[in-house]
Amino acid sequence: MRTMIVMMVLFACLGSAVWAQDNAEDHPPSEFAGRPEFPAPEFPAGLDWLNVPEPLQMADLRGKIILLDFWTYGCINCIHMIPVLEQLEAKYSDELLVIGVHSAKFANEGETENIRQIVQRYEIHHPVINDHEFRVWQTYAPYGVRAWPSFVVIDPRGKLLAVQAGEVPFESFDQVISGMVEYFDSTGELNRDPVELAPETELRANTALAFPGKVLVDADANRLFIADTNHHRIVVADLLTYEVLDVIGSGTRGFDNGAFDEATFNKPQGMALSKGNILYVADVNNHAVRAVDLTAREVSTIAGTGEQARTFNQSGPALSTPLASPWDVELGDKETLFIAMAGPHQLWGLTLDGEEKSVYPFVGSGREGLLDGRIMDAQLAQPSGLDYADGMLYFADSESSSIRVVDLRENMVHTLAGPTDNDLFTFGDVDGEVGESRLQHALGVVAGEDEVLYVADTYNSRIKRLDPATTEIETIYGLGGMGGYRDGGADVAEFDEPGGLDYADGKLYVADTNNHAIRVIDLEAGAVSTITFPNPEVLQIEDRPTVVAGNAAAGLQVTLPEQTLAAGEGAIELRLTLPEGYKLNDLAPFTAQWMSSNEALIIADENLTQRIVEPELPLTVPVTLHDGEDLLHGDLTIYYCEAINESLCFIEQVSIDAPVSVGAGETSTLVLEHHIVPPELPDVGGF
Repeated sequence: MRTMIVMMVLFACLGSAVWAQDNAEDHPPSEFAGRPEFPAPEFPAGLDWLNVPEPLQMADLRGKIILLDFWTYGCINCIHMIPVLEQLEAKYSDELLVIGVHSAKFANEGETENIRQIVQRYEIHHPVINDHEFRVWQTYAPYGVRAWPSFVVIDPRGKLLAVQAGEVPFESFDQVISGMVEYFDSTGELNRDPVELAPETELRANTALAFPGKVLVDADANRLFIADTNHHRIVVADLLTYEVLDVIGSGTRGFDNGAFDEATFNKPQGMALSKGNILYVADVNNHAVRAVDLTAREVSTIAGTGEQARTFNQSGPALSTPLASPWDVELGDKETLFIAMAGPHQLWGLTLDGEEKSVYPFVGSGREGLLDGRIMDAQLAQPSGLDYADGMLYFADSESSSIRVVDLRENMVHTLAGPTDNDLFTFGDVDGEVGESRLQHALGVVAGEDEVLYVADTYNSRIKRLDPATTEIETIYGLGGMGGYRDGGADVAEFDEPGGLDYADGKLYVADTNNHAIRVIDLEAGAVSTITFPNPEVLQIEDRPTVVAGNAAAGLQVTLPEQTLAAGEGAIELRLTLPEGYKLNDLAPFTAQWMSSNEALIIADENLTQRIVEPELPLTVPVTLHDGEDLLHGDLTIYYCEAINESLCFIEQVSIDAPVSVGAGETSTLVLEHHIVPPELPDVGGF
């Protein structure tokens, strides 16, 4: 046991472990059992739970070894622990129950729907609690929970055994859990019955792209590169027609080099393209940088070992030096590839000339913070986006919610947008100059024309323009809030946690991560559109149905004739008509959001939003009607598929306006009819 404590402190470097001997009279003392005076607190009532059909109670989990994971989804250290938890769950599938306690740092991270997206994105199958008010956190704070991530081990009797903050290696957990299994097996107290789960990952539609993280434009060759992050591959499309030209990677999570259809990635993100037709890829979860020879159609590894670095500031030969979550890459002037190394909160360099390449940290002390100054004295906080122009290396410093720059001529770091105080909890959504402006976990930055920068303000679901000379930043697209999915002008267009962007010829190409889409902002026309692939069947994986953007790209607006209704208790009745041979997608949730002025048509708060998998049609929403006039506005997102082989699915996004006059009508039912027409896809022939 002493070995485990030392290992945990060595690797975590945060907090202290609480270990206890069991003094129960009917069992011999054991270092693998908690003390009776440390019972695990019951979970507070009224919290949202994911991945389970109903909230769990600590009292009902007797006999299970429980591991509480206190996390927040933008935290790189928390992300590093996901593979460790997966490994533990695989080895102790019958004995161990991991419960994620999501205690959000950022406001956006506290929304249940956003956590559901993250559960899907990170493929988390264990129960997760939305603890946005820190109610669970506070019950464990007296025992040492005070940082992300923190872990609490609870024995099968419901007693606390250990509390530890920071990244903990699998071996440390394995040692104590194996000891607990052996001991509580000997006492007959271990319960191997499965806990009923309802994984949210099963509800995700099979979209053509899955949580795309970054995009890269090659304007010279009319190519668009897309990091199809959760499909573990790179998609290459024609920049003019959006026809899929190539797919790099088999779509299976792994770490294999070789031909395009054999190579594997693990959550790839940022990309950079050399003039020699080599595409460099930040392969985040493989902790590696990959090189794609687009001419030879081969993938190789040029930096990293495939294992996460456990030490910092270690430079050396590229293929034998471990990396930690490289999130983006960018080419410099002198055969150097810059790397946004999110894990150690640094920027690194990778030499590309010569036979033996080397990697080295060159910006950031490794201490997480927001501190400007000389490059190796500066403090960074999870840098996640890069762009280089004329000796200036711009980067999105996500955990400090800022945009910063490395002046490579002076070897100095400066902050251009966001706070200037060294406080990683200063964030928001405020335009203005540096120090006054506020961002929220920005992940992307790119230089446009006239030395203007564009920013993916990720958790605010906005795209912003930044003048580095004046440090003035302003919102240009996106309505903020919870985010959404709508094309059109700046007054209506919406995004949902955009993670990356690139610029070419007056257009911004945006990886709209949570919408599983690539959006295009025509800056001159002032309009947002969604890319639709004319040959989406090329992107199918293992014959799964593939969702294309469909009419979502058109942003349909429908205005119905005025209806006269009678006052009293009434209803909205939505009637959807699908064409013959089509059906609603039984994997993706139909959503509807309603709004009125509340003058004549009143909708209760709990009925303003519907999110239903396989809804019964017609959909009925109760309302109260009073004499007068009103306008009902509804935003619908409808997933539907070919009913025969379900090989191709579509998204219909439509806004419906229905004027209402209440007083002299004979019915209190407001009828909304919408006929769905599948989009026509161009015939581009075989691939």
